[in-house]
This record gives sequence, C-alpha cells and structure tokens, in this order.
Amino acid sequence: MTLDQGLAFGLIGVTVLLFIWGRLPYDLVALLSLVAGVALGLVPASKAFDGFADDVVIIVASALVISAAVSRSGVVESAMRPLLPYLRTPRRQVPALAGAVMGLSVFTKNIGALAIFMPVALQLGRKTGTPASLLLMPMSFASLIGGLVTLVGTSTNIIVSKVRADITGQPFGMFDFTPVGLGLAVAGLAFLTVGYRLLPRDRRPAGSLAASFRIEAYTTEACLPEDSPLVGATVGELEALGDGDVTVATVIRERFRRFVPGPDWRLAAGDVLLLDGEPEDLERLVARAKLTLVGTLPAGGEATVIEAVIPDGSALVGTTAAGADLAGRHGTTLLAVSRSGAAITRRIGSVRLRAGDVVVLRAAPERLGDMLSEFGLLPLAERKLALGHSRRSYIPIAVLAGAMALIALHVVPVAMAFFGAAVLLLVLRVLTMHEAYETIEWPVIVLLGALIPVSDAVRTTGGTDLIAGALSNVMHTVPPMLAIGLLLIAAMAVTPFLNNAATVLVMGPIGASLAQKLGLNPDPFLMAVSVGAACDFLTPIGHQCNTLVMGPGGYRFGDYARLGLPLSIMVIVVGTLLISLFWPVAPR
Repeated sequence: MTLDQGLAFGLIGVTVLLFIWGRLPYDLVALLSLVAGVALGLVPASKAFDGFADDVVIIVASALVISAAVSRSGVVESAMRPLLPYLRTPRRQVPALAGAVMGLSVFTKNIGALAIFMPVALQLGRKTGTPASLLLMPMSFASLIGGLVTLVGTSTNIIVSKVRADITGQPFGMFDFTPVGLGLAVAGLAFLTVGYRLLPRDRRPAGSLAASFRIEAYTTEACLPEDSPLVGATVGELEALGDGDVTVATVIRERFRRFVPGPDWRLAAGDVLLLDGEPEDLERLVARAKLTLVGTLPAGGEATVIEAVIPDGSALVGTTAAGADLAGRHGTTLLAVSRSGAAITRRIGSVRLRAGDVVVLRAAPERLGDMLSEFGLLPLAERKLALGHSRRSYIPIAVLAGAMALIALHVVPVAMAFFGAAVLLLVLRVLTMHEAYETIEWPVIVLLGALIPVSDAVRTTGGTDLIAGALSNVMHTVPPMLAIGLLLIAAMAVTPFLNNAATVLVMGPIGASLAQKLGLNPDPFLMAVSVGAACDFLTPIGHQCNTLVMGPGGYRFGDYARLGLPLSIMVIVVGTLLISLFWPVAPR
C-alpha cells in the first residue's frame, strides 16, 4: 500500500466516523473532508468542485423538483385514494408503499418510481401520524431491489450486460436477471415488512420547526362554481372528498344569508363556503371539488404563501383585510385565519382581526417584506403550503413518463432526461422558480458535490485496484459459491466510493477474469457484481435513491445501517444461493 492509498483510506474512514458521531451537520463534514482531500494532495485543486457537476447531483436535484410537482398534481394520491383508508398503521403502510415502488422499479428507473410515491408516503404519514422516517428508507431500499428483476430496472444490469457482451460476445437478455432478482425482491419485501421497526421514530426533516407546534384549524373561504361536480351534492358528500379532515362551517347564500349546514344540506352554484381544516387538507378539498378559493391568482401569477401571527400593537388589530386594503396597497391576499379554535362565520375579507390571530397570506415575494414590516406581523417558521397556489393536473405525471421513456429507449442519459423534465415543468408553470428552489434539499446537494471527489480519490490512488488484487488472491483458494459471495460483498462495499455504475465497470471484468482463470462460467460472477453494486443499503451516498430520501426523512448517516446491515446480510446470503442455483459455475 502506497502513502496516497493509505491517506485516501484514512480520510474516508475519518469521514465515516464523523458521520456516525453525528455532532456536526453532515454537509459540513463533507465540506471538511473535501478541504482535507485537497490539503493532502488526494484531490487536485482544479477538480475539487467537479462533484457539483456530477450526474448524480443533477439527478437528485431534478428528482426533488419532479417529486414536488407530482405531489402538487395529486394524481398518484387520487389513484391510491381507495386504498388509503386501509393504510392506517406502519404495519400496513410499509409493505403497500414499498411493494408499489418495488413493482414500478421493475420496468422503470428506480429513482423515478421513488419520486412518484414519495409524496404519497409523506401525505399518508402526516395524516396518520406515522413518521416519514419509517416509510421513506424502506421505499428507497425496495426501489433498489425492484430494479434487479429486469435488464432495464437499473443501470447496473445494463452495464453488466455490456461487460458480458465484451467478454463472451453475447449480452444478457431482458429477463435473464428475473430468477435471481424476483427471488431477492420477494425476500426483500418480506424483510422490509417487519424490518422497518429497526428505524428511529424520532427523526424529523431538516427545517421542520413549524411542525413542533400545533396551530388550530384555519378557516378559509371558497366559492362553488357552476362547473363544480359538487353542485347539487350534500355537505356530507363534499366533506367526504376531504377524507373527513375538512368541515363546512358556514354556507353563505345570496351574499348575506348565512347557514350552519348539516350533512344533508344541498349545495347550490354560487354558494360561498367557509371551510375549517389544515392548509394541506383545505387545498386538497378545494382541488378535488373544483372550488374557487378566495382571491385566486390568475394563471401564471407567482406568489409566496406564509403563515404569520398578528401581535398586540399591529395595525391590523381591529380592522379587516378589506379595511386595511391589503390587496390594493400590497398585492396581498388573506387566505385563511386561525383563532385558537374560535368559530369564524363571516367572509374572510370582512373578519375583524384580533391580536393572536394566525393568518395565511399570499403576496408577491418582492412585496412580502414591506407588508410584514408595515403591519408588524410575525412570520412563523416556514413550511411549504400549497393552499393558494395549487396547480393540480396530469402534466407532471406525463412529463415524468416521457422522461422515463426516453431513458428506457436510450435516447438521452438519465441526468439529461430528469433535468429536462424539471426544466419543462418550470416552463409549463407547474412550479414557480421560487417553489423549485425551496424544494431542493441543499444540504444533500452539498453532501454529494463535496464527497464525490473525495470518494474518487480511492480510485485515482489505486485503492480499488488494491482491493481487487487482494480479493482475487483470496478467491483462488475458496470454493466457487464462496467466491461468488465474496465478489458480491466486495461490489457492495466498493459502491459507496465509486457509485454503482463505476463499480460494475471495475469489478465486472475482475469477476469474469477470475472465473476464466478458474475455468468456471463467468455469468454467476457477473450476476454477483450486478447485485452487489445495485444494493448499497449502508450509506446515503452510494445510490441516488438513498440520497433522495435523506432530507425528507430526516435521516442521519448511521440510520442507514440500522435497516441496511441486516438487509445487506440477507441479500448476500439469499443472492449467493439464488445465483448458484440458477447460474451454475460449471463451464458451458
């Protein structure tokens, strides 16, 4: 081992220990590791920031934007809505969500499948009180395992197929991976169904301060237009669209007539409804029932929605939104009011505001600061609110499906397909630029961009060749089945430092060469490399799916090993047995 190799392994080791220690933010640890790599001469200064342009960074950032757009569309949520009443506990939620992601990953890119179902998991967790940390990591791991079933399920299968073509002249077929992959998928889903209990329940997403306090239900105002499917329906039917989380508190008819409706009250076109509920639930009901929210922006209008408290001494105390001319002077719309559980029966614009009221306001970003300052409002910890700027449609699903089709047909690379899809969603105004920037988990992006050059130092210093050489020496002395297992373990261990595609390119030829030297069939060794490279369950950096869930799940570096280590052991044991069963080592 050379000095540079020793330094590279030492730097990676110290970085991992700092991650496990958990006292420093993980993005700061990554930055410190990058600086140390440059200082030690392991990372050339001219290439120190190349990681921020790496395909993985682009894929993760784009996938977060696409996932937010899919969440806003509500399409997947609507498709799964008949099942949601049965998914009230983690015991049912984990297998259902992990199974759905796993099934979709069989024929589509695993990160795309995960992006589709992540919003459903987050909403389901919020409604049922299930921490996101119990749902997202099992879904990520399920997406990785599901990709093993077919040639197009994961890039590692495609690359190992090309390696086989170079060696034997014949690539793997579409379903050559199925016997091993399907067996691992069944075993993996069975494990995740019970193994999720190993995950911590107390993890919260970064920046979730708003979730640490409880705000009583808001009251908002919406109009029932003539084209709404709820014209002529009952109040009970309308409330059912909100899954019981929204209440119709008051119906205002013919401008001045107020009614407190019962469940059998019939709704008429033009009715003004005062709705009580959480902002997310209100937005969902407004979208499903095709209601018109108070002060709806015209198409293309860009605005920020925030929550704020009206303190004593504010100029809004004792006046109304109309009296303060919020809309005229500041371009601000009062969307909803929460008054410590007290009922609000007047139209939102004519509610006389009090000290202590919590309000939801929408304004252009450049005008928001002046408005808050003039009225002395205290903005609450920021949380993403869809109320007031919902853009529900099938466009995000169609754009994502188009990107996945381009990937499957090998028209464009994965990074370009996801990046192009994200840009197209912004052009189509499905999300605003402000919303897109808010969606991206920037600490995760920093983590990836900083660590990619550091992990690459293991390869550039010859560290991976050192590992491969030692592995080759050991494999000559062990039985073939054990050699397959060791190769699978080596590929799994190297993946966090190379990424899965590079692991196949490095380890695939080593495995095939070893098989040829031993006079054995190279296929089981190539299968072992593909399985090991696709199954990094121990870190958030070995695969972009694991990185994607890190921020929303509030995970720490060490959390991945809680569930990932026993799952890795299961994959090693079951995978080795299945490969040996379906791909005999005896030469053909």
